[in-house]
Amino acid sequence: MKEYLKLNNDLLNSYSSTGILDLDKDKEATRKYFLENVNVKMRYYIDLEEKLKYLVDEGYYERDFLEMYPMAFIKKLFKIAYSYKFRFPSFMSASKFYESYAMKSRDSQEILEKYEDRIAIISLYLAQGDQDLAERAVRSIMEAYQPATPTALNSGKKARGELVSCFKLSVDDTMNSIAENIGYCLELSRLGGGVGTLLTDLRPLGDPIKGILNRASGVMPVAKLLENSFSYSNQLGQRNGSGVVYLNIFHGDIEEFISSKKPNADEKIRLATLSTGVIIPSIFFELMKRDKDIILFSPYDIYREYGKRMSEISMSEMYYELLDNPNIRKLKRINARKLYTEIKKTQFESGYPFEVFDDNVNNNHALKGLGRVKMSNLCTEILQVQSTSEITDMDQPNDYGLDVSCNLGSIDIHRATKSEHFGELVTTGMQLLTNVSLMTNIKNVPSVAKANKLMHSVGLGVMNLHGHLVQSNILYGSPQSIEFVDYFMEALNFYSLQASMQIAKDKGETFYRYEDSEYANGRYFDAYITKEDKEPSAIVKEALGNVPVITAAMWQELKEQVAEHGVFNAYRLAVAPTGSISYIRSSTASLAPCTERVEIRDYADSRTIYPMPFLNNDNRHLYVEAYEVDPYKLIDLYVAAQKHVDQGISMTLYVTDRWTTEQLAKIYIYAWMKGIKTVYYVRQRLQTLEECVSCSI
Repeated sequence: MKEYLKLNNDLLNSYSSTGILDLDKDKEATRKYFLENVNVKMRYYIDLEEKLKYLVDEGYYERDFLEMYPMAFIKKLFKIAYSYKFRFPSFMSASKFYESYAMKSRDSQEILEKYEDRIAIISLYLAQGDQDLAERAVRSIMEAYQPATPTALNSGKKARGELVSCFKLSVDDTMNSIAENIGYCLELSRLGGGVGTLLTDLRPLGDPIKGILNRASGVMPVAKLLENSFSYSNQLGQRNGSGVVYLNIFHGDIEEFISSKKPNADEKIRLATLSTGVIIPSIFFELMKRDKDIILFSPYDIYREYGKRMSEISMSEMYYELLDNPNIRKLKRINARKLYTEIKKTQFESGYPFEVFDDNVNNNHALKGLGRVKMSNLCTEILQVQSTSEITDMDQPNDYGLDVSCNLGSIDIHRATKSEHFGELVTTGMQLLTNVSLMTNIKNVPSVAKANKLMHSVGLGVMNLHGHLVQSNILYGSPQSIEFVDYFMEALNFYSLQASMQIAKDKGETFYRYEDSEYANGRYFDAYITKEDKEPSAIVKEALGNVPVITAAMWQELKEQVAEHGVFNAYRLAVAPTGSISYIRSSTASLAPCTERVEIRDYADSRTIYPMPFLNNDNRHLYVEAYEVDPYKLIDLYVAAQKHVDQGISMTLYVTDRWTTEQLAKIYIYAWMKGIKTVYYVRQRLQTLEECVSCSI
């Protein structure tokens, strides 16, 4: 074992045996790592001009974006980045950056850029010649803003992947659509994307085809084809592609769909690597509460009778009409509680399926005038309207609908509270994300390209909540932590919307069908302009630092500005389950509590130890691990954030092996009742689940 790994691992050994943290071991491991692995591989240059010339001439950097700026400005920008005197706070952060993000020579023998170089290049690339934005970008990223992994990794590089890596597709009930979408999944997986695919509109097993009964194969063979596609299109063999399929709980194939993730499932339906998610309308919980049966339907019948796909209707509104309609077959009757118990059993065994609470999503949706949110993505935080493409025969043009690409970035909560200009920090993040959207064109998936062009959707999120709470002497899940989240996320919402309004004003353009949104008619602002202004408690006010408290008057003024200029981004906020980027910034992930005070990560044949940020022997009691946090309080905290987030929040529930299916069902029902939109994994202590690699920004 290399000396720096041994030192890093010794941190865990001493902590396990004595209960005392020896953080000096981690600092020494970091120092040794640079001496033995980074410094000896680093390519050194005479000056910045020689560095950039070499990297451009050798085909490592694109030339065009650098030519948008005078060399004097580029030098100034690099000088700003280096002026922060950045030092990696842990061995994990240093090794993660230099192993996964830093530009290396093609034979991997030389390291071609330092952390500051990568930040400067990201800023120059995303600003696209705007010197003011480039300068604000480098300051924001050095301080508190973090682009998603694909953006941070690929910006400025000549041989690069896309700047986004998360997508949603909807499949229609035709062979043309199925085949086309499998092709899209192959393409998006090749680009390094995680893909969510909606199967709700496919007819179930045994349905008629061309009037002949018992001919349809159902959704499971399509799911198997998708699973094989992701395995085949595997990013140059580095890792398998990743995907999730979603199905409405009232669909005729729901039982097989749920069973597909059980370890002992029949191989004909078993999904070993493909994730699953279930769309659950509120009517299901209401029927379950009354211990009633539910009826399963065929989307084929619904479309023939109403001219609408199953994904395009509100099941809660139409359920009893479907029951009363003699033209709608009642495929099967199942006890709602029994079915939900099966879901809970499967979640205990595999962590799946994810759950999307259909009415919580669509009833609290500023774009409900444009259509329905039908599904989510691989990490359950993206909730955007979609319209299904009509894929015709080869000799006819296709009518492409709207699918989704996710443009993500996150703000470090702790560092944001220290920022002297919080509003400018959020504005810069929104401008950079918008530029990612404008620079992205997934031309081989026309429905995604079309929606990106029309909607300009982005997803600004957060990380390092638990770390900041510890630094602020606030216990995760306490009333003070919930109060802090409420104030912070309201400020994030306000300034992100203000930034989007300003972009619309500057460009003279709004997102597609803005006039049909609740931003245009003003309803979005009702709850904010009628609220009672309150001052935060003393401890929360201190924790907020420089983050302003947003008043009703500020919202009223913003409402008037939006009425005049509109909004550029159809969607603005989404909280992803930040992964490797959190390590680089030495942050806790997303809004989640830490799973371990001293985290163990196994990579290939080595182990890396990661003590939580700011952890010391005096504040260990504040780092309550996720499995020890009251799950009801965890949900309350996410509820406080969700009411300010126009999309979703990736929320994992943490349970122990002592939990029963009844306890698990109750916590999900509580989440639904409180307005949570989606639930990601169920994680059981000692159970290992593969992390989402596409949204781990």
